[in-house]
Amino acid sequence: MSAADTAAHVLREYSLLADGERGALVGPRGDIAWLCAPRWHDGSVFSSLIGGSGVYSTTPAGRFVWGGYYEQRSLIWRSRWVTEDGIVESRDALAYPADEHRVVVLRRVSTIAAPADVEVLLRPRADYDQTRMADVRHADGIWTMRCGDLRLRWRAGAGVRHRDDTLRLTFRVEPDAHRDFVLEISDVDLPDDPPDPDELWRATEAAWADTVPDTANTLASRDVAHSLAVLHGLTSKGGGMVAAATTSLPERSETGRNYDYRFVWIRDQCFTGQAAAAVGDMALLDAAVAFVGARLRADGAKLAPAYLVTGEPLPPEQRLHLPGYPGGTDIIGNHAGAQFQLDAFGESLLLFAAADRSGRADAEMWQAVDAAVAAITARWREPDAGIWELDDRAWTHSRLIASAGLRAIAARRQGAAATEALALADEILADTARTSLAPEGHWQRAADDPLLDGALLLPALRGALPPGDPRTAATLAAYLRELTVDGYAYRFRHDDRPLPDAEGSFLLCGFLVAMALHEAGDEVEARAWFERTRSSAGPPLLFSEEYDSRQHQMRGNIPQAFVHAVMVEAAARLHRTNDPEEH
Repeated sequence: MSAADTAAHVLREYSLLADGERGALVGPRGDIAWLCAPRWHDGSVFSSLIGGSGVYSTTPAGRFVWGGYYEQRSLIWRSRWVTEDGIVESRDALAYPADEHRVVVLRRVSTIAAPADVEVLLRPRADYDQTRMADVRHADGIWTMRCGDLRLRWRAGAGVRHRDDTLRLTFRVEPDAHRDFVLEISDVDLPDDPPDPDELWRATEAAWADTVPDTANTLASRDVAHSLAVLHGLTSKGGGMVAAATTSLPERSETGRNYDYRFVWIRDQCFTGQAAAAVGDMALLDAAVAFVGARLRADGAKLAPAYLVTGEPLPPEQRLHLPGYPGGTDIIGNHAGAQFQLDAFGESLLLFAAADRSGRADAEMWQAVDAAVAAITARWREPDAGIWELDDRAWTHSRLIASAGLRAIAARRQGAAATEALALADEILADTARTSLAPEGHWQRAADDPLLDGALLLPALRGALPPGDPRTAATLAAYLRELTVDGYAYRFRHDDRPLPDAEGSFLLCGFLVAMALHEAGDEVEARAWFERTRSSAGPPLLFSEEYDSRQHQMRGNIPQAFVHAVMVEAAARLHRTNDPEEH
């Protein structure tokens, strides 16, 4: 095994293949460096991203330079390598729509202008690199094997060599021809007949064509369509959308901030639902309402911040004993599932209000509304972990978002329910203003914390305050002065170090600034912030959570769903004039 087989790459070079039930990261050597099966939260089969030896690669022989692009309105990725003789392409996708038990990886390799030699390597390692393939069999160019509890079948054609736990192939592809590879991975018995590649490609193309809606009424409409494709790719049939496809990618080298994001955060799902409503993506909106509503009806005031896509609780954190991504560790599971986050209830109400405005409400949703209102009524005075999942405190953002959610849902109801929700919103706002307004007139992080926070830009955007409220203008001015550097936005000040030394710029906050400036009527600066933040994506147009503004590198898990969501919302808002109904 050569070092090149499992080399890690900078995050901006990875593309995503996803089908809603799981996702694969593909590096510039055509290396599938991360794939969990059969579901997002299950063990990895390929894990070279975090130092494992499991990988599936398709790479030109000899020297090349890498590029690639997504086919429009889809997660069909084309790796494109310029070699010394011509151009080689690998068209990659996960078969779509998905089967919950079986992932199908499609690869179609072709060349332009000249023949090319291509090297293929398949080394599955299940259970986070712990289990090698066994019971390997071959007939007529099709390989079958077991890897722990998983069944694998690989259609590769002639010429494959099997040695130890690796399958290798070097083949020549001629111009105007292609070679198909189909890899199936399942936790149940595979169908008797291997699937036909042409049929799989046709079905996948048609499904993506039907998935992403028209995005003409937005800024950067092509990027918006791509972000919607990413969000659909992260959303399971049950409605749950994972926060990211990966685990353990470091937010900052050797700082210990490494987390598993392969779970459904209620807040992130609500962000996505509201963005979907803004651009008319009813499928994404319905998915968010279904998942969040089901969890509220089941758990009420004990709603967890995050769940598995199946709706089950999160597993605790544990180590895998893998090297980790360079600068990171190897953590799976997440402690956030045991926290109380008040803003999740407010965001849920904002989601439900958006659904009602879009004509998507039903009786079950209104039951969830009642559960969320009851939870806020009972718990809004309790300390909570807040949007950044820190120590329990009376976080200003959490309370203001709860107030915004109550106000939004009151506008969609009548009678006593509307009156009571609006009265509670006013009570929370008044109490928070009494305890958490700085002498300078801007919101501070908490009653006992006078610092600023990027999350404090969000409540005004969500309608917690009336348009033109001086506290909104004061907060935006103070934030721009204290927590932005050279067009990059940061969450909060960790210590006395310069902001870029303590943490990467937070892309969510950059898009919040763009929307806040738009609401304030400063269209030129709003668009400048939008474009600056949008440019932080890598060539595959995926956003991570943070961006290192000094090294110009992405940091944290990818793709970060809530960044794609707020980009979509910002693109929709900045395209049109202010309208109070959009809150």
